Amino acid sequence: MKLKEVIGATTQLIIKVAVFGFIIMYIFRFATAAYDYGFRVFAEEPVSTGEGRTISVYVEDGNSPKDVGNMLQEKGLIRDANLFMIQELLSENHGKIQPGIYDLSTSMTAQEMLAVMAEQAESEEEEEE
Repeated sequence: MKLKEVIGATTQLIIKVAVFGFIIMYIFRFATAAYDYGFRVFAEEPVSTGEGRTISVYVEDGNSPKDVGNMLQEKGLIRDANLFMIQELLSENHGKIQPGIYDLSTSMTAQEMLAVMAEQAESEEEEEE
């Protein structure tokens, strides 16, 4: 009877250690991915270095930051539309994207693109003062 108890306890211990190991592994992977994504919000590199390609984009009136991000991702100006949406939310240009046609480059960061698309709003605010 004692041998069965020892084997049962050993098996139970091995299973607990394995489950605990998998849990730690997934927590580490999630934390690493979350840190990487959070770091990219503030330090995302441009798609290309040097002069890059200049692409004209048309922002319609009423486009949300998500719509603009999806369009920029489709055109190859940014890597991740969801990341662009978070960057716009945390930017000083939050809610200032103006409709119009813009020439954006693949060598620009998302912050630079936001500044270009919000430029008209800033110039209008300065004129009012």
